[in-house]
Amino acid sequence: MRLQPIIGAGIALGLGLALSACGGKTEAPPVVAAAATGERLTLQPAVIPDWKPVAAVVTTRRMGEARARIGGTLMRLNVREGDQVREGQVLALVADQRLNLESRGYAAQAAAAQAEAVRAQADYARVKTLYEKGIYAKARLDQAEASNKAALGSFEAARAQAAASAELNAQGAILAPASGRVLKADVPAGAVVSPGQTVVTVTAGEPLLRLEAPEAQARTLHVGDRVRLDGRDLPGPTAEGVIVQVYPAITAGRVTADIAVPGLAADRVGQSVRVMVKVGERSAIVIPSRFVANRYGIDYVRVLDRQGHASDVAVQLAPGPDAGRVEVLSGVGGGDVILAPKG
Repeated sequence: MRLQPIIGAGIALGLGLALSACGGKTEAPPVVAAAATGERLTLQPAVIPDWKPVAAVVTTRRMGEARARIGGTLMRLNVREGDQVREGQVLALVADQRLNLESRGYAAQAAAAQAEAVRAQADYARVKTLYEKGIYAKARLDQAEASNKAALGSFEAARAQAAASAELNAQGAILAPASGRVLKADVPAGAVVSPGQTVVTVTAGEPLLRLEAPEAQARTLHVGDRVRLDGRDLPGPTAEGVIVQVYPAITAGRVTADIAVPGLAADRVGQSVRVMVKVGERSAIVIPSRFVANRYGIDYVRVLDRQGHASDVAVQLAPGPDAGRVEVLSGVGGGDVILAPKG
């Protein structure tokens, strides 16, 4: 008796489903996505320069070394690191007491020779007067004349020797070889220096960057090539330089080249700078930066399918060959069509 209500409800439910199936339910029309609009770009591989990082050092075309020309004691050092000097300026003074004494001795000898020459000349004049009056013979005149010439010669020799000694003593002054900035002046006053020892080092010429690249890259370095600079190493708006000289000699498997950089200061001599040099060419996918969107630190581009529908694809990027363009390393390839994101 209790099963009758349940059976009746099941029959009623089955009849309701049958009637609904026979009645023909109306389906909703499919939603058609609107085609994406905006600036489009078909990706094609392009040949771009292949850049490689190389270390360079700030230096000058030449280094002027102010050396001691004589040995002795460094009596005075007139400059210190960072000072601006002009060519011929006295940077330091070296003194040798022995040379001072020699100069005094030669000066005294020159004075004695001069006095002897004056006496001999006076004797010659007196003998000549007496000879003209017939008092002295011709032989006496010739003897006085010879003595006068000998005295004059001795005086000239003593004077030249004294001048040479004075010049040698004056070489204790160490002069700036060129106009520039003092890089090193680390010899203290009172120190004993030897002939040829460097006392002060001065920059000579315009500042530049000097790089050393592996020997395998020697064929790719050419005068006039552009070189990228790391802005974090050199302050200012300068972002690139130009190779102005490639040295023909290879030292320890390294090729040396000089890079001219506008506005480079000489007060950073010795600083290391990271540069990017062109070592060849390669094929790559390059797109304008405006086609890239960044969300939460991830770069995306909008890729269109064959039906014209856009979808965001994550990509890996690298700096492009010039400002305003980037290189796509992965995510999209040649033949893909991308869409500029809406501003």
